[in-house]
Amino acid sequence: QVQLVESGGGLVQAGGSLRLSCAASGRTLSNYGMGWFRQAPGKEREFVAAISLSGRLIDYEGSVKGRFTVSRDNPKNTVYLQMISLKPEDTAVYYCAARTGAGTSSVAARYDYWGKGTQVTVNS
Repeated sequence: QVQLVESGGGLVQAGGSLRLSCAASGRTLSNYGMGWFRQAPGKEREFVAAISLSGRLIDYEGSVKGRFTVSRDNPKNTVYLQMISLKPEDTAVYYCAARTGAGTSSVAARYDYWGKGTQVTVNS
């Protein structure tokens, strides 16, 4: 089993930056592909970014491409989501998730483990 804990969320102004972290325990993160998802009030959970086991394959949702950067540090058992040029529509609870298998996936159902989320609020 793997446990995931997100951190780094908070309140920022539009145009600001924030870096989220996802720390894993129980198993080494090098065994898992990782994803970031978010859910805003009244909205469905949506894909944000994904990174493969090795970090060589990366995928982004279109609205965050060019603004968000996902990375991983396997020796530290941590995955990051660097966010710049934040917009009010980025406001949501952000979740990290882990899955087995090669490559990346934007489909939430393909992920096996989830963190409890961290709140990101972007003021206009």
